[in-house]
This record gives sequence, structure tokens and C-alpha cells, in this order.
Amino acid sequence: MKQPHNNIRPLFISLSVLLFLSLTGCWSSHEIEEQSLGIGLAFDKAKPSSIEKKLNEQGGGYSKKDRITATYQFITPQVASSTTKQSGPEQKSYLNVSETGDSFHQMVRELSLRSEQPVTAHHLKVVVIGEDLAKSYKLEQLLNQNFRESEVRPSCLVLISKGRASNTLETKKDGEIPAFRLAGIVENAYRTTRILPPMSHIKVESKIKSGSSFLIQKVLSADGQVKFAGAAVIDGKTHKMTGFLNEEELEGVTWITGKGKGGVVKSFDKETGQLIVYEIESMKSSIVPRVKGDNISFDVNIESVGRLSENWVVSGDTFKNEFLKKAEKSSEKEVKRLVRNVVEKMQKEYQVDVAGFGNRLRIEHPKVWKKVKKDWDQTFSETPINYDVKLTINDYGASDGSKK
Repeated sequence: MKQPHNNIRPLFISLSVLLFLSLTGCWSSHEIEEQSLGIGLAFDKAKPSSIEKKLNEQGGGYSKKDRITATYQFITPQVASSTTKQSGPEQKSYLNVSETGDSFHQMVRELSLRSEQPVTAHHLKVVVIGEDLAKSYKLEQLLNQNFRESEVRPSCLVLISKGRASNTLETKKDGEIPAFRLAGIVENAYRTTRILPPMSHIKVESKIKSGSSFLIQKVLSADGQVKFAGAAVIDGKTHKMTGFLNEEELEGVTWITGKGKGGVVKSFDKETGQLIVYEIESMKSSIVPRVKGDNISFDVNIESVGRLSENWVVSGDTFKNEFLKKAEKSSEKEVKRLVRNVVEKMQKEYQVDVAGFGNRLRIEHPKVWKKVKKDWDQTFSETPINYDVKLTINDYGASDGSKK
């Protein structure tokens, strides 16, 4: 009766050994401390760095055309740990390396000739494209290698810079990592209507394939600091940048789409000229296409609920219903101005639809859309747009507005 038990024991030991071996990991893996983690990438018109020039002077070049300079931002365990032991203005938690050429894939492989650490892009947070490059090349040309590279996550953020993109990957603040800073600013959308919903690689690729015009967040840089300021307009036919919307014009787009999570509206009291600030608590918008024969028009209905967050109108009855209605009307007038200005910019100057009017027409009137989609941007530029804005103040803070 004991014989079966004796036969099971060797089998159990063999299975245990096999299980142990399966937990040892990949034989060809690289330890984390041996890798350079790519976290940021900037594309600019060609401008070889001083290090590149010196290396090329010593015979370090290869057959290529200097068309694009790619700046890679790395963070390595060695770099990160060394910053804790340093002090002074030279302390950095990142390393930027530039390579100039005509093939993105070849440029990144050239980095393997300059460092013993393998480059990985699994943690790439952001790609910034300089405005000169965005005006000269189609976006799919600039991002094609990223789209094809399995290491680059589809969620990687895409931005377009005013001036050179590489400047956005610099900072003078000790311990700050520029790529993380850029990705983090996007999270502030709940505080302002001037930040677009994140435009990731997958969204950019989808927009390009659809042939739609769209927006990408614009970023400025100066003395190691950055600011999100408006948006780049990408033409649906050329897939190139055709111009910029400023901060207020981007606000107008946010109100039209209803995708804002928070922010403020600054207006002035009609009678006193004093400042009134409305803080957004919620926002929604509907774009309604109207089709009569060959005539197309749109109604934009915008609604918001918020609070009176700042008021410079000094009066004993400031918070009575009559004044609150006046404050609502004043804020509504400002939102209408923002919407009117950006609609005029889209229709008259750029002649592109970057606010989703065509998409609503496609959904609600697919047969009409099939007729006009080929030249939609041109049709849109001549289409009447009506808008209605309704803001409701439901809170005015801790103050009761009474005189003491």
C-alpha cells in the first residue's frame, strides 16, 4: 500500500524544480540599473549640437542628410541617485542627448555608439515637435517610427512647441525632470479651460487617418520654464500645422466642445466696470446640425453651473438675486465673445473645423455628411453657426455681501 506514495514523491520534486526555474526570469533580460530609460523626445529642424560637431570632425559621421535633430531625454538609476549627493546649480535628474540626421530609427541606433546602456522607450511620456518642423513635414512622417515601434506606448503625449522643442526639455530647477513636468501639467485641466484633453499618439494617428483637422496643445519655453499657451492647428488635408490658436481662442473651443473640467471666466460689471469672476463647476455643450435642402447650419447650446469666486463690485446688496443675475449675464457675454472669436478664426482665417462640427453632422445626418465630407473644411467656413449660453451661479462663497 505504500508503493504509490513513494512514486509520487520524485514526481513532486521534479515539478518543484521546474517551477523554480520558471521564476528565474528571461535569460536575455537587462537589469534596470543597466538601462537608459527614455522619458522625453523632442524633434526640431536640423541643428547639430556642439558635441555632434566635434565627433564628426574626428570622423564620427555617416552617410545622411541633416534634416532633423532629435533630442532624447533619459533618466538612469545612476543619474537619479547621483543627484542626491550633488549640490549647486549643476544638479540634474536627467540627461539630454541630441542626434541629427534623416532617419529617426537610425538616429536612435546611433546612440548605441555613444553609450554602453541600452535605450528603452517603454516609459516615454511626451514627444514635443518644434513648430518649424510641424509646418514643413506631415505629422505621420514625424511620428511614423513611433507609431510602428512597439516600445512606445499609445498613451504617450504629443505637444507642439513655439520655437525649438528641445528647449522644453530643459529646466533650471533642481531635481525637476522636464518630461514629467510636461506630462503633469496636462493633469491641471480641472483648473483651467486652456488645457486640451491629452492628445496621445493613438489619438493623433486616429485623427490623421480620419482626415479631420484637429488641435494639439502648444507649449512655450523660456529660461528653463514652460507654459501651455493655446494650441497648434493641424490641417486635415495636409496633416501639417497651419497656425496657432491663442489661449483665449482655445478657451472658446473648450466651451464649444463642452469638454472643460474647470476654470474661470473674467468679466466686468456693466454699470461700474468692476471685475467679476465666475468659477466653473460643471460645463456641457451640444452641437445641433440643422439641414434644410442643401443648406447646413449649427446651433451650439452651452450650459454651465458655477460660483461667484471674485467680485470687485462694492455694494451692500451684492449677493441679492438681482445682482447675481447681472453677474450671470456679464459672464455669459464673455463666453459668447470667446466662442464668437474662435469661430471667426476657424472659419475666416484658417478655414478648418477643429471643434467637432463635422463629426456631429456625420452622426446625425450621415447621408448629408457623405456629400460634403470631401471638402468639409471649405463648406464649414461658410456655414452659419448660432450659439446660446446659459450660466447659473449657485454659490458665492463664504461672504454674505453685507456691509459691516
